[in-house]
Amino acid sequence: DWVIRVDGHTDKTKLGANNPYESNWELSQARALSVVTYMIDDLGFPPFRLAATGFGEFQPVDTGDSREALAANRRIELKLTER
Repeated sequence: DWVIRVDGHTDKTKLGANNPYESNWELSQARALSVVTYMIDDLGFPPFRLAATGFGEFQPVDTGDSREALAANRRIELKLTER
């Protein structure tokens, strides 16, 4: 009984005042949800097989401050798991 967990992540940059998201938590969740919506609407995945989760900036793959490090942390990860 499988589920694909779509994990959204962000870099550690604080969001500006004009950003539609109040926090990196919200941005990461929106990022994951947009992928889940795409998988349902465009790829035909059944919704009960998907989960959208957001981790904000708290699980970086690169702890550096370079442009490349920040870009690496703005990502989506797909994980096949059990329900």
